[in-house]
Amino acid sequence: MERVIFHVDVNSAFLSWTAVDELRKDPTAVDLRTIPSIIGGDQKTRHGIVTAKSIPAKKYGITTAMPVAEALRRCPDLVIMPGDFHLYHQESMKLMEILHSYSDIVQQASVDEAYVDVTENILAMAASEISREEMARFAQSLAATLKDEVRVSLGFTVNVGISTNKLLAKMASDFTKPDKVHTLFPEEVPRKMWPLPIEDLFGCGPSTAKFLKGKGVHTIGEAAKLDLELLKGLLGEKSGEYIYAASRGLGSDEVHTEEREAKSYSNERTVSHDLLSADAKEAEDIIRKLSESVTRRMERDAVYGRTVTVSVKTSDFRRRSAGLSFDESFRDANKMAETAIDLYHKLTGGISGIFSTGVGIRLIGVGAGNLDDGSFRQMNLFEWGKTREQELEEEATRRKQEDLRAEVQLRADKLKSMQDALDAKFGKGIVKKGINTR
Repeated sequence: MERVIFHVDVNSAFLSWTAVDELRKDPTAVDLRTIPSIIGGDQKTRHGIVTAKSIPAKKYGITTAMPVAEALRRCPDLVIMPGDFHLYHQESMKLMEILHSYSDIVQQASVDEAYVDVTENILAMAASEISREEMARFAQSLAATLKDEVRVSLGFTVNVGISTNKLLAKMASDFTKPDKVHTLFPEEVPRKMWPLPIEDLFGCGPSTAKFLKGKGVHTIGEAAKLDLELLKGLLGEKSGEYIYAASRGLGSDEVHTEEREAKSYSNERTVSHDLLSADAKEAEDIIRKLSESVTRRMERDAVYGRTVTVSVKTSDFRRRSAGLSFDESFRDANKMAETAIDLYHKLTGGISGIFSTGVGIRLIGVGAGNLDDGSFRQMNLFEWGKTREQELEEEATRRKQEDLRAEVQLRADKLKSMQDALDAKFGKGIVKKGINTR
């Protein structure tokens, strides 16, 4: 299956984050997002430029990078708020925390946007091999859940673009705003992307767009029809190659993330419908699959865990979790699954459990923590037997290799002795290498 990549972009980030902060301080305050407002510059001196704008401000023709004096001329009642980069950093960190709960593969592109590879999540949602249509449906459901969680938990909105590469995901997230989910898969490029003006192509700067328009190329689709060599001749090799590929929807599907030493291993699955107490069997099946996925990754990295955790997200976007620690670390999928199932029922059942509040379960996660490399584990007899068997097999293989090397060396020594004897009897150089003429 192709990669499934989200591009998550905060709507009017600086202004939204400022609005949320103002409402936290005073819930009766006017929401800056609902009135003509901007971030940047100074209202008294009329200096500076617009760094963010509200949707009502956009209706006055106010754009980012516009001088504040011009923005005030267009809208005298415009509200201007100063920038607060400490606040932006805090809100950005909160967003990234949520994104990391959906995937381990997150690439932060800037303070207010990131790429998220959710391929594993989509595969986990499917019982078997899925079609493109099913993949798209699962992806849209997951993106909608992510988008809604950000809005409910953090108070601001994001757009989520979905595709099989980063370029198209980025393009999709720039479609209709705010608080939307859009797809732009390769087969949708002719219908959704090609009619757009050339300046809307990500990576096509204003000067390049102006130049192409001067040559009669007004849409992305018109650029896509041009020959590569022609574009390289017009724009130079690198720019020509980029416009040629990008206009056809070609881009990288590698989401780069910083490698960090894992403090825990976990996997989550968002379900297509809210799980209730009657869906215990379905929940248990999900937990078993998640446990297998977690232990496979632990085996790959040769680590063991001592703590099993279960986390759930309810239909009102609240997270709850429970955990249990053992005296000795392990990475057995069955033990993890049985422990996690027991924790799930304790978390959701009973008079004080989640189901007693009338909400359902939207997401289930299973994790392993308190990791070690197994150095101090007391292996049981079965594990010791497997280890000893492996040691014996390795020893036997090593001996065979040593015997083979010794035999090869012995033959080489014999040939050398024969050559020395012939050289001594008939003269040096009597023996020469043969040539295979066949």
